[in-house]
Amino acid sequence: MRISSTMMTHNYLKQLNGSYETYTKLFEQSDGKKLHRASDDAVGYSKYLRYQNSLTNVKQFQDDITTAVSWMKNSDAALVNVTERMKEFKGKVVQAGNSTNNEDDMHDIAKELLASVQEVVADMNAQIGDRYLFSGQSDTTMPFQISDSKKSRGETKTLSEAQSSYFNNTNLVDNKPVSTTINQMLKLNGSDGNTYYMNVTNGKVYTQDFVENGYKDKIYQGQTTVQNGDEAGTISGWGGSTDVSKYFDKYGVINNDGKSFSANVTVSGKNVTLKFATTEQYIVEYKGDAKYISMVKKTGGIDKATDTVNQTGQDVFGSDIFDTPGLSYTNRYEDPAGSGQYRDVPSYSSGTAMLNELLYAVAKIDSGNNDWAANDGLTISDSAHAQVLGAQTTMAARQQAYTAASDMLTTQDESITSDITDVSSTDVAYLATKLMEYQTIYSLSLSVGSKILPGTLADYLH
Repeated sequence: MRISSTMMTHNYLKQLNGSYETYTKLFEQSDGKKLHRASDDAVGYSKYLRYQNSLTNVKQFQDDITTAVSWMKNSDAALVNVTERMKEFKGKVVQAGNSTNNEDDMHDIAKELLASVQEVVADMNAQIGDRYLFSGQSDTTMPFQISDSKKSRGETKTLSEAQSSYFNNTNLVDNKPVSTTINQMLKLNGSDGNTYYMNVTNGKVYTQDFVENGYKDKIYQGQTTVQNGDEAGTISGWGGSTDVSKYFDKYGVINNDGKSFSANVTVSGKNVTLKFATTEQYIVEYKGDAKYISMVKKTGGIDKATDTVNQTGQDVFGSDIFDTPGLSYTNRYEDPAGSGQYRDVPSYSSGTAMLNELLYAVAKIDSGNNDWAANDGLTISDSAHAQVLGAQTTMAARQQAYTAASDMLTTQDESITSDITDVSSTDVAYLATKLMEYQTIYSLSLSVGSKILPGTLADYLH
């Protein structure tokens, strides 16, 4: 077979270009990556893309957790301050309950108590950047505002645990028996000069003495819960807790219908006219909403119990007798938008219940009522402190959940990064060896080629 010079040249150049192409591909890896396109390694490149997507998701979750933990740390700091103010408040209430205090002493204590509530309001208006921590999703709105002047607010009787346990009752809601926890009663003034308390869920009225002392005798006799006949009377036509909103706003401020309200009951054979008792006090209003901010911390959807990073006024300060006009009155909203998951929120919640109860205590102490401070004042103080402490505990539990998720994501980050390195990174030692090998081969090919390629006519003449 005759081998022409053209064929030799063609074969040589083909082999030379092959060596150069291999050398070029190896040189591409000098940036530390062995995958630059799918054709480099189809299977490896597919794994690389999957790992990158997973790592992107992990990074997003880590960013969300960082933001969430920052939010919760600032919220917790505010709640710690509020808890301390609550302790101070209780200490001053105990001081006010001392019967040796004169009128000036009580005024001075009331001023200190008012200052404590004002500090709480300031703490609860805490911000991170330009966002308010306790405003719900309305986080550009300052949530808590205290009134400049006093307003007429309905007086309540906050029940102790023992009283609440005794006066709990069962009502029908949608024709189904529902056990109702009674934490407060509405105070009424009788035309006979006595004080009465009404269970707003059923309109039953009890004497002050029975609520404060008489129920204990019943318990001693073996009666553990309230029974028909314990009441002094029942207000005719009272429609349950929904009727509270007819006479008071959600902050407890009485309206004109409330001011003109009166009801007659028969007590010990005598007709007694009852009217709502009120006190002139400052009022705190809540301008935020009851919606939650969720920051998902891991795959698998939203966990409403732990993916919430904020607390609203309702969470921190609970509810009172003026907050809930009906057990079935709720608003629903989608959280987060487009998720198909919903939260239920009370439609008539003030968000400042315990704050206004504390201001009620301020007003009663300012009036010089030592006995009230030593009894009802302490009950209100304890209830407010327990409510805030519960909110703080909930926040701490959520923060722990996010911290645990952060640790898990850090482990995932390291694992996925290792997988990406394994599938896409260059083996530097191997690459250096191969580069030297193919550089030598290429140089040798050039040298050999200059000798084996057939000479031209010019070379011959030369």
